[in-house]
Amino acid sequence: MDTNILLESGTNELEILEFKVADHYYGINVAKIREILSYQPVTPIPNSHPFIEGIFMPRDTMISVINLRKCLGYGENENGDGLFFITNFNSLDTAFHVDEVLGIHRVSWEEIHTPDSTISAEDTGISTGILKLDDRLVVILDFEKIVSNINPETGLKVSDMDNYETRDRSQSPILIAEDSKLLSKLIQECLRKAGYTNLMINENGQEAWNKLVEFDKKGTVLDSVHCIVTDIEMPQMDGHRLTKLIKDDDTMKNIPVIIFSSLINDDIRRKGESVGADAQLTKPEIGKLVEAIDNLVDKYERGRREAKRS
Repeated sequence: MDTNILLESGTNELEILEFKVADHYYGINVAKIREILSYQPVTPIPNSHPFIEGIFMPRDTMISVINLRKCLGYGENENGDGLFFITNFNSLDTAFHVDEVLGIHRVSWEEIHTPDSTISAEDTGISTGILKLDDRLVVILDFEKIVSNINPETGLKVSDMDNYETRDRSQSPILIAEDSKLLSKLIQECLRKAGYTNLMINENGQEAWNKLVEFDKKGTVLDSVHCIVTDIEMPQMDGHRLTKLIKDDDTMKNIPVIIFSSLINDDIRRKGESVGADAQLTKPEIGKLVEAIDNLVDKYERGRREAKRS
């Protein structure tokens, strides 16, 4: 499956694969998908999670299959058919069993609506957005959350911070753009352990950009933000568009931007480089995120001190 069909990086567009499970419409970012396969029998694994249908080995690679019907509470598909789409995120290949694939839609992140707290609770919600297509609503599922609910080891490795030395980095303000309430909470927890207590939290790229523009109008943006950490997939404005806006701005372009996303692969890394990201890390690597922030903030603050002296 050719998933490299997006427009140039930073256009705030994405491709959504629409599929059905039990007559309901769902979506996934095409950037997460490696390929789509016809249904094939899988080998059950004793004592595995109830949502794990089993394993199979396409081209000698062992991959776990998650049954989305069970995961979403619809029960078994008695026909034993459907399709698998194989995803890659957080450096992990996973297959999802769905009933039917309907097609691919190119849309803007501005068209993705953030679900309210009644359907997107911090700990239990698995929807990241809602897309209206003609006469139907397509629910964009949080596949990272689905996988981490089954195996928490695939999520943020907060334990990486257990032995971090206490220090004070409160004079280094960090702006964060992350739409997942749970991941945002975990990132904040980890950064505070590393001494970064001056954190500005934004739920999407548009909100983060508005904050930067507000600081810029006051003439304080370079002192108010010493580093930006952004996800890629976010309603309203994605991380690539946010990064491009920052790096194309004559005043803000030297503020370091770190893309922290489950989607980092070779293609996505090239897109991040093309919009000027200073670092790109995959989400389980919270320890590496702190190291990258330390290095980039130190470099930025040295540059600011030298600029003020000259």
